[in-house]
Amino acid sequence: MGKQRIRRTAAAAALALVAVLGAGGWAAGGERAVTGPPPGSTAWVADTALGLALPDPAGATPAEVAAFFARLSPADRETLAVRHPLVVGNLDGAPVELRHRANARAIAEERDRALARAADPALTPRDRTAARERAERYRTLLDAAAPGGPRRFLAFDPRGRGQIAEVFGDLAGAGRIAVVVPGSDIDLRSFDRAGDPYGTPVGMARALAGATGGRTAVIAWAGYTTPLGLGPDAVTEPLARAGAERLTRLLDGLAVSTAPEAPPTVFCHSYGSVVCGLARPGPRQASGVVVLGSPGLGVGSAAELDPRVPLWATARNGSDWIGNVPYVRLFGLGHGADPTDPAFGARPLPSTGSHGHTGYFAPGTASLAAFAALALGR
Repeated sequence: MGKQRIRRTAAAAALALVAVLGAGGWAAGGERAVTGPPPGSTAWVADTALGLALPDPAGATPAEVAAFFARLSPADRETLAVRHPLVVGNLDGAPVELRHRANARAIAEERDRALARAADPALTPRDRTAARERAERYRTLLDAAAPGGPRRFLAFDPRGRGQIAEVFGDLAGAGRIAVVVPGSDIDLRSFDRAGDPYGTPVGMARALAGATGGRTAVIAWAGYTTPLGLGPDAVTEPLARAGAERLTRLLDGLAVSTAPEAPPTVFCHSYGSVVCGLARPGPRQASGVVVLGSPGLGVGSAAELDPRVPLWATARNGSDWIGNVPYVRLFGLGHGADPTDPAFGARPLPSTGSHGHTGYFAPGTASLAAFAALALGR
């Protein structure tokens, strides 16, 4: 009888999860995660122009990448960035300023390819329109960001829906670093959308950098394939697991290519908190992990994470719809216990003044003030 009751409870919880998410707008699943080495890696590995073997992006660690670039002259580094911008721009462990220049070149080259496709009479009108839209998107990425000059990108991958990471502040020389990991519906097109200023990684990063008085370099990291809508991908973990691998590599790369006072503070919003939970960063990778608007971390309690890295859970405001999601993990559905529950074991953060699922980084909120204090190491 006890087993039957457990099965009924589990089934009811799973159905409740599906029902709640369906009410929020169920979307078809099946997003394919972009994983593996960056595009152009085959040509990179085959390049012998410098007379030495280049590190294979598929297997070289960020530490090995950093050691390789440390042995090169500045001229040879630039040669590789010009010849293989998509590889150098996405190679964790490579010098960050070199990656900025490589990604600017890669975006310009992708813009030119898109413009050529937009003018190709052999393509369908629909394909030419899509190419024009892509070209325009790349143009906006290359525009100067007043008043700070050209935008600085730490990653750019045009495959699939596109992945990108933008830096606010001087990453190479910053005393403190923060990383923003977003949730669903974020990609190359939407990571800086103006209509939801504090619900995108760029909006969050700008707000956090401003709240620290510019003393923290903040990375808006749209570096994994996110779910679309509130559908099967959003309530399961395959995309989060693929994202966790990429986040781990990013953090490992920052550890060997930057020299802050401490490892980054990682801020994880919504489905991004599942990515962070599955990544389980250690003390060399992160000074702390902050979750907000979280559906769970893919674990049962904070005890399953590295105890040397403080975990902070932001109080869920009353208008955040994520509170309607059942905190379960059954039959492959759901992401585990509520991190804001005191029994979970996370340290609490306030959210007074925040509104909705995307309002935690809004200026004037207690949550942004707490985020800034943590980002500054206080």
